[in-house]
Order: sequence, then structure tokens, then C-alpha cells
Amino acid sequence: MAQTKYPAKDLYHDAVKQALIKEGRTITADPYTGEYEEFKVFVDLAAEWSLAAERGSQKIAVEIKTFLRPSFVRELENALGQYILYRNLISVTDPERELYLAVSDRIYNNFFLKKASQFIVNQNQISILVVEIQSEVISQWIK
Repeated sequence: MAQTKYPAKDLYHDAVKQALIKEGRTITADPYTGEYEEFKVFVDLAAEWSLAAERGSQKIAVEIKTFLRPSFVRELENALGQYILYRNLISVTDPERELYLAVSDRIYNNFFLKKASQFIVNQNQISILVVEIQSEVISQWIK
């Protein structure tokens, strides 16, 4: 039987995971596997957060990106394509689950606050999770 080969974990994977746990989320998959027809994708994490009894739980999937290469635009191209692909597949296979793009606070502050980045984020309705990597704390949930 062939073993499933998972993609390598992102540099900030453990910090984002710990930040979610610190906030009271339960990690339900690491990685989260999504399958639709002949497509199989691996989103970095899946988590749930139990809300008030009458509301049930909130389910999320988190794709983590470091943006370490010299060109932010090139990294954004790749992240955006992956995010949209994952969001589209999750909308069919697990429609209650929301997808977030996790980035470090440094990357968010240096690049995502620029006008062109804000336009792209808003135009494509990207939900962002901003994480302080050193302290492993979520600083912002942006929808």
C-alpha cells in the first residue's frame, strides 16, 4: 500500500498551530486533506472552536505562508492561486469550514497594508490570520 506523501511543513507551521491552540482552538487535522473528484489538496491545518451551545462550533482551515522569497508579488501570486483553489474545493466538500491565509505580523505590516495588496485581498475576499511568530499569538483575524 502506497503511503501518502504530505508536502513539507511551512517554516511558521508550529508557531501558527500553537497560536491557534493558545486561543482555545482544537486542531482537528495536521494537515487537512481535501478531496474533490480527481483533486486532492493538503491545507496546513484544520481547527474547531466550540462556541455557545446553541451555535455549535466554528470550523476553519488554515494555509500558512512565510513570504520569504525576494519578490512579494511572486509569493502573493502563488499564495493567491493556492488559496482560491483550496477555498473553491472546500466550499463543495466542507461548506461550513472557512479558509484563512496565515501570515506573520511582520509580513502583514510590511506588505499586506499596502494599497495594491489591500485591493487584491478585498477583491478576492481573502480571510487573513495575522500571527506574532515569536510569541505564538494571533494578533488579528481579518475577514
